Amino acid sequence: MNNTAFVRVTLSAIRENLSVVRALCKNSRIMATVKANAYGHGLLEVANALESSDGFAVARLHEALDLRRAGIEHRILLLGTLLDEAALATCSRFNIDVTAHDSISVTRIASQATRMPLRVWLKLDSGMHRVGLPPRAFVEADHLLSANTGVIELVHMTHFSSAGDMTTDAMDRQLQCFAECHATNPRAHTSLANSAALIARPETRGDWVRPGIMLYGDNPLGFTEGLTLKPAMRLSARVIAIRDLATGESVGYNSLWTSERPSRIATIGAGYADGYPRHAGNGTPAWLNGHFGSVAGRVSMDSIGVDITDCGPVNVGDEAVLWGPELPASKVADHASTISYALFTAVTQRVTREYRA
Repeated sequence: MNNTAFVRVTLSAIRENLSVVRALCKNSRIMATVKANAYGHGLLEVANALESSDGFAVARLHEALDLRRAGIEHRILLLGTLLDEAALATCSRFNIDVTAHDSISVTRIASQATRMPLRVWLKLDSGMHRVGLPPRAFVEADHLLSANTGVIELVHMTHFSSAGDMTTDAMDRQLQCFAECHATNPRAHTSLANSAALIARPETRGDWVRPGIMLYGDNPLGFTEGLTLKPAMRLSARVIAIRDLATGESVGYNSLWTSERPSRIATIGAGYADGYPRHAGNGTPAWLNGHFGSVAGRVSMDSIGVDITDCGPVNVGDEAVLWGPELPASKVADHASTISYALFTAVTQRVTREYRA
């Protein structure tokens, strides 16, 4: 037993979640989002599991090159980032799609495409105001790029700001903005839908969809009737100590938890240095031997105190599930004032990783 904290990734769950996407978007191609080490699940392992997708979206050039060096021949989309002449030449050489998201990137991509061909995704800022061209500049860039013979494919794309609510006025305004801009060149392919949009708004399922978090088993909308996703990651850690406390005794730094009854506390061998959120407060659930315990006291660098008074028999060496199929990461995230995306991507390298087909 060389480690006390470990992640198990079930690749079959990821493949089944991709099948859910296929069922929802029968007429769309799927650009599976595997940026940030596949949301912490493992870039190459996940890409191989998702071999039936139509492409992979990443956020950094080195991620795209890692896929190519591993023999991945799918379409690869490099999302909006800094691209100089050398980086664009690399994208041309390795057949990596690029994103034009501002006037500088448009000019550089147009220049590069005259020498070496590129597939280009032109991003509209329809209301997110993060990256993307405003409507007038988007139309001008479309005219420039669509007339460039080195641009072998042009995709119109945007991103929605209302990730957790697909019914807002802001969402409708973004859809209208995209429709008006795309109408100036309807020959271009389209890509609008992330996970939330492709679940809740069928009209966003364009030529390409870009699922992310749902591939890993989390529904960004919380619950959708008839939609079943399978969590792929289980973060677990071993119980390294158990102690009994009398009423009025405290646990952890700054005495943030004090027992209101005779209590049994398990010390779990994972902490914020392993990626467990330090801000997970008292009452955050953990799963031990078929029962829910709850975090007691401040999360430490290497350990977590968990109240197991009502958990039945628990022994040193037993496994505590910190999130996974038994305990959704979104529920833990709610207690830590964060989101499951942040939990998944924060798991550190010192955690042992295991992959199951």
